[in-house]
Amino acid sequence: MTLDGILPIWKPKGFTSHDVVAKARRILKIKRIGHTGTLDPMVTGVLPLCIGKATRVVEYIQDLPKEYEACLWLGLSTDTEDLSGTTLAKDETVKERIAPEAAAEAVRRFVGQIEQVPPMYSAVKVEGKRLYELARQGIEIERKARSVTIYRIDVLETDWEGEYPKIRFRVLCSKGTYIRTLCADIGKALGVPAVMGELVRTSTGSLTQESCLTLEEVQELVSSGDLGSRLVPIEEALRHLPRVVLSDEQALRASQGQKVRLNAEQLASLQGVEPELLSRIAGFAGPSERAVGVLEWNQEKQALQAVKIFTQEQA
Repeated sequence: MTLDGILPIWKPKGFTSHDVVAKARRILKIKRIGHTGTLDPMVTGVLPLCIGKATRVVEYIQDLPKEYEACLWLGLSTDTEDLSGTTLAKDETVKERIAPEAAAEAVRRFVGQIEQVPPMYSAVKVEGKRLYELARQGIEIERKARSVTIYRIDVLETDWEGEYPKIRFRVLCSKGTYIRTLCADIGKALGVPAVMGELVRTSTGSLTQESCLTLEEVQELVSSGDLGSRLVPIEEALRHLPRVVLSDEQALRASQGQKVRLNAEQLASLQGVEPELLSRIAGFAGPSERAVGVLEWNQEKQALQAVKIFTQEQA
């Protein structure tokens, strides 16, 4: 059985993203599998796996906005910015000093483009080493702030009854956003220690919990031979990119690495696309609009050039 497509998995707590990939490889008996965005072991949620030829679209799925539901604790901070770390500070006066609505308003103010310093316990690489490897050796280094975008934040609940005040919120954000760091930064804005208590990734692009399978369900579908019907086609993973429909002849030229000139109708379909997005144009062909590949507009040559081809067209 040949499998190609995106398999949205609901990652269980206690598994790393690499654990999920390893488990999927054993179940599917396929080596060519890649995940589309690391989730910490204690985080659950949407983890799309790219199977077979679909591994070539990993980077495009990684670029999609992601939605999370998080629980922020005020009055506590740790070295990992979540509950798995060593406690750095406590403040038992938060409930007396900060009202729930004031805290909720501080959360809402983080909408827009913000600067984040990646946490030491993260997979970010500096000079070839991942930060968490250095952190485990007791080494802390200076990290450069990175720009990320918070598209939306909705405060779902405030709870001032327990030991630590809690705020549950939903956030839609860009690639590379650390929700742990967002929680810590909200605390800094309020002048109190803060930590991420829980986190669930509720969507990656259009893939939601309803799209996902558990690893147990994947095993059952493989046994019954029905897994193929649950894979998301490569075409769906590219719908967020600017697109152009190619003729069969153009698709053949693109697959052979030749430049592709466009007709007036095709050029019109790219009008209005922001210049920086013209480096990633999804090319489709045929009545079924199968994905040919990702192409780049060459302004000098006034033509498209293949960046990545998914199907090898035959002459």
